[in-house]
Order: sequence, then C-alpha cells, then structure tokens
Amino acid sequence: MITKKIKIPTIGIGAGINCDGQVLVTHDLLGLFERFTPKFVKKYMNLSELILKSLQDYKNEVIQGQFPTSAHSFTIKEEEFKKIQ
Repeated sequence: MITKKIKIPTIGIGAGINCDGQVLVTHDLLGLFERFTPKFVKKYMNLSELILKSLQDYKNEVIQGQFPTSAHSFTIKEEEFKKIQ
C-alpha cells in the first residue's frame, strides 16, 4: 500500500514482498547467530558450525604443536640474524 502511494523506493526488512527492495542482515543470512532467528530471516547457510569447528581445530593444533609448521613460517638468513643479535 505505501509503496504504491509514494514516489520513492521502499526497502523492507520483514515487511513482505510488496516493497521495492529487500534488506537481510548478512550475519542472519549466513547463520552466524545461533540463539535467535527473526521470523523474516531465511538462513541460506549455517556458517556458525563451520566457524566453531575451524576455531576448535586451530586451538587444538596450536596446543598440540602441530601449527604453525615451517610451511607457515618465515625464516631469516644467518647473516641477517647475526646483525640483530
């Protein structure tokens, strides 16, 4: 009703399909917040599970001494190292 009566675009968040455009918060769309999902949100993915697993894997590898390895580290040439000692 409002969209048809005014000359400027209307943007909705949870207002239905009769707006000129739609807004959806990226964090909601990607499923980054688990505790509450607003009625107007459609989760296209559940990234919170992937992020949590990634952080747990990282923590475990650091604790176990599996990360970082030489593949993830820079080295310094011996002559350069001597200059800073």
